Amino acid sequence: MNPVTLEIKDGVARVALNRPQQLNAISSELLSALDAVCDAIEKGDEARVVTLTGNGRVFCAGADLKVVQEAAPDPVRWREFMSQWRRVFDRVERLPRPVIAGVHGLALAGGLELVLVCDLVIADAEARLGDQHANFGLLAGGGGSQRLPRVVGPRRAKELMLLGGWLSADQALAWGLVNRVAPAGKLADALDDMARALVEKSVGASRAAKALVNRALDVDLATGLDLEAAEASRHMRGPDAAEGLAAFVGKRTPVFWKR
Repeated sequence: MNPVTLEIKDGVARVALNRPQQLNAISSELLSALDAVCDAIEKGDEARVVTLTGNGRVFCAGADLKVVQEAAPDPVRWREFMSQWRRVFDRVERLPRPVIAGVHGLALAGGLELVLVCDLVIADAEARLGDQHANFGLLAGGGGSQRLPRVVGPRRAKELMLLGGWLSADQALAWGLVNRVAPAGKLADALDDMARALVEKSVGASRAAKALVNRALDVDLATGLDLEAAEASRHMRGPDAAEGLAAFVGKRTPVFWKR
């Protein structure tokens, strides 16, 4: 069974974690498959937006504990596993397409860290998100300690990480951890609606906006403004900006993609 599946149709790359019997726990094989999926999306031009979901009862329950128990005593093996994890998660975060996470059931520990590398998040009303490392004397190693405070702020990040608690979908929405909450059982519909809206946007503008926002918290304001000015100048000389301006003047909807 392929641990990650990919289907591209109508401009949407639908990626699904596919280890339902293991609650989509993250293993080296899953990371390799996710890396290959990123490669396929980057090399092709059909996908304009990516959705990331999990098959089975949950989105992702975190790292595969069997792998953790086997690798942790061996410094070399552990370093290799975590290096692979970081490289693949970084790649998801940098994909030149918007990535929407669709969370149902649980997004726990490493599953929460996977949510954090996505651009937009929709949660099923009955979903729960949390970092339970502290409950077992463990520590987040997949980027949680660095990305979580950038999303929810340091105090809320410490609350979640030090107490090892859960957030309901509504709490996650209030914290800014998710963008929208879908009615129970309607997550797929909500994902499709958002994906269709993004498909109609300019790929170039979406790519540039994503890259600029990702850099915004890592540089000082002056540097960020310089980056924005340079990117805007480049983009305004391209075909999508020309089409957008022509559509505005002509009082019509711009067409950035012809099926």
